[in-house]
Amino acid sequence: MSTRIIPAVGDADAARSITTLLSQLPDVEPAPPVSDSTQLIDLLARLAGESLDELPEVVLVHERIGPVPALELIREVALRFPAVGVVLVTADASPGLFAAAMDSGARGLVAMPLSYEELANRLQAAAQWSVGVRRHLGHGGDVFTGPGGTVVTVTGAKGGVGATLVSIQLALAAQASGRTVALVDMDLQAGDVASYLDVQFRRSIVDLAAITDISPRVLSDAVFSHGSGLALLLAPGEGERGEEVTDRAVRQIISALRSRYEVVVVDCGTQMTGANAAAVEMADTALLITTPDVIAVRGAKRIVRLWDRLQIRKAEETTTVVNRYSRATEIQPPLIQKITGTRLATSSVPANFKELQSVVDAGRLHELESKSVVKQALWGLAGELGLVKIPETAEKNSKFRNDRGAIGTRRRRGGGGGSGSGSGSGSKEGNG
Repeated sequence: MSTRIIPAVGDADAARSITTLLSQLPDVEPAPPVSDSTQLIDLLARLAGESLDELPEVVLVHERIGPVPALELIREVALRFPAVGVVLVTADASPGLFAAAMDSGARGLVAMPLSYEELANRLQAAAQWSVGVRRHLGHGGDVFTGPGGTVVTVTGAKGGVGATLVSIQLALAAQASGRTVALVDMDLQAGDVASYLDVQFRRSIVDLAAITDISPRVLSDAVFSHGSGLALLLAPGEGERGEEVTDRAVRQIISALRSRYEVVVVDCGTQMTGANAAAVEMADTALLITTPDVIAVRGAKRIVRLWDRLQIRKAEETTTVVNRYSRATEIQPPLIQKITGTRLATSSVPANFKELQSVVDAGRLHELESKSVVKQALWGLAGELGLVKIPETAEKNSKFRNDRGAIGTRRRRGGGGGSGSGSGSGSKEGNG
């Protein structure tokens, strides 16, 4: 049986050298190298989504991979894809780095310049370990092996555009459909999730910042179980403590959350820090919330350009949501899409603060009435983003309706006598 290997190498010269050497090894099936950490995680997630057997036995991580540092990338791969053996390729073979690599979850370390014999031995050991883990998992092991839960970040173009409102309602919609959901307040200096949900809780995300191995017990101690069913990881009550949450800590925290919850919604606020930048970088979906006014749209464009310059996320990988939408506004969603260069969510949120005011003032946003047009729009957005679990019966009914529609179409094309009448009902627009 051949060993499948994915090299993750950002440096072109190093990639050629590694690929050439891999091609000379017996019983090795090297994949084309991936050039950054995001591509690697996306590729592994896609393969894991198909089957555990589709994952490679070994991933080679070069020390200069980016944008996520090599050791942090190894930690994420080890946590999310524990059946994959990771080997670090580095010019520094010191005992200190070796220990750090092992602590991060690596199965071996290969020093540069590469030696044929050393590389072969390390790859063989990592591959044997991987095969052993898969054998265990194939017999009912309970180790997490999937690509992990969906992570959605919500960032405001500026203060007051409704990022926290969107975050909470998306999380509630996902939870109401039967998914396990964690809501994280990453607005570290001025987070308001606790105020919106009437929560008083002493622990916060800061309590996880200094922990290198976040076990399920440690995580559950830091998370607040809200009456709505949401698991809340709150911002610190003392805003200055937000500086303790580093980008490295955020990557570990989000990796731990996504391995235990089906949906993780992260309210990133409006201030860009290393912490929420790391969250946006890791997200499966990054939402940018704006209102249809000049100042907010300029803020949205500024954030998109910042993310692109810092290689956090490309504009076309960002989804803009228009809050407080009205047909009467001069700036309409298509113009916002053109200005920002982002994707545009189909669901816009109508302007209607009156129906929000009482629940916001009472800190009971989770009790917003179902007939609220704002809630309906946001829960529709959750469905658009794939956060809502569709019951099997609904899927079958939908397929049945589609089949019936197809049959009806075939009958009409075949000369059936009846004539159908189309009815167009305009959607109700909430007014603020």
